[in-house]
Amino acid sequence: MKNHVKIGCSSFYNSFWKNVFYPQNLPSKKWFEFYCQHFDTYEFNGSFYKFPTVRIFQNWYNKTPESFLFSVKVPKEITHIKKLIDCESRLNDFYNICKEGMKDKLAAVLFQFPPSYAFSREKLHAIIGILNYNFKNVVEFRHESWWNDEVWNAFKENNITFCSVSYPNLPQTIFKDFPLLYMRFHGIPRLFHSSYSTEELREVYRQIRTKKGFIYFNNTASEAGILNALELKRMTV
Repeated sequence: MKNHVKIGCSSFYNSFWKNVFYPQNLPSKKWFEFYCQHFDTYEFNGSFYKFPTVRIFQNWYNKTPESFLFSVKVPKEITHIKKLIDCESRLNDFYNICKEGMKDKLAAVLFQFPPSYAFSREKLHAIIGILNYNFKNVVEFRHESWWNDEVWNAFKENNITFCSVSYPNLPQTIFKDFPLLYMRFHGIPRLFHSSYSTEELREVYRQIRTKKGFIYFNNTASEAGILNALELKRMTV
């Protein structure tokens, strides 16, 4: 059965990758173009730090190949500062900007909540109530209390994807029965730095090889992320 999982990274502008991935003589302004020659998806995290504009997303759209796909992270003012409270208008603005700017290259919209955001039914209902279901919504938690059947059942009923995460001190479950397979590798034991072994990547591939979705490597504070992404991609070819 053909593999439909797209593999990429959560950043590309990385001097650690010079001579490891980017050729020594390649100017940094051409790094993303080079990235696009090797990967067909990218997890856009810049929107987490600064609320995007349609023009910014259109620029990214225009400089990528026709079949390229972006997953886009929701701004932290919504997930971390306001924690969804009184955010309906702001989130609608974000959805609209994604739709107008990324168009057919928009894959998933990623909501990443902070480690302090523990499970409660009130929070679960808030998430379900605020999402726009015309989009592929993925939710990443960093508090283990969300790993429970009530959450999983509610997400499945509402067509929300529970993000599979590789993150220190969280369960390493690979969730394969949600609308998408969506995995983020952050590095263990050293967050954003640690590399994954060939054996670990082979086990991941064994579990996901018939699924459809996205895998992004966020262990990009070293050369680990790009090397892991390239190795896993080779396994899927």
